[in-house]
Amino acid sequence: MGPVENALFGVVLGFSLAAPPGPMNAWIAARATRSWRTGAITGLGAMTADALLGAAVFVLDGAVDLSAAVRYVYALGAAVMLLFAVRLLRRPAGGEEPPDGERWTFLRALGLGVSNPFQVVWWLTAGVAFAYLGGAVLLLGLFGAIAVWVVSFPAAVRGGARRFPSFERIVRVASGAILLGFVGYFVTLFVLG
Repeated sequence: MGPVENALFGVVLGFSLAAPPGPMNAWIAARATRSWRTGAITGLGAMTADALLGAAVFVLDGAVDLSAAVRYVYALGAAVMLLFAVRLLRRPAGGEEPPDGERWTFLRALGLGVSNPFQVVWWLTAGVAFAYLGGAVLLLGLFGAIAVWVVSFPAAVRGGARRFPSFERIVRVASGAILLGFVGYFVTLFVLG
């Protein structure tokens, strides 16, 4: 493939990583009900996690059997998601994020991202394979698509929260339920693994 095709393929891969419903998008949606900025910072934390995971997979390339550690990633991911779900479900409705909370917003999303088994497994499989095939141009398209997602998805959620008074509560409860569902799923994978 040429550079244009690699870039476009990277865009498709970026959306395949960023857009599907899952723990990270549940967290981004819940945070975006407070403000677009909070949702976008959360998405930036998730994107940074992808960059770190991708870099780790490339740097460790074969030096460590990362696939053997995936079972423990399920346990870690379940524990982190349980904490996030409980925090989310106990959060009072409404209110903007305080400016000094932006650093914590970013760090929480980064922590969720690097412990999210979906993100880890994606980089161990599809991410590393396709990045080797398409190189830097593919990665540029991939992270460009993720950047578009982390700006536009929180904007859409925030728009819904402004338009419908009960939207924030619905998103918060649904996001908490999604996180708890993935906790159960990842615990099952850990036990069966």
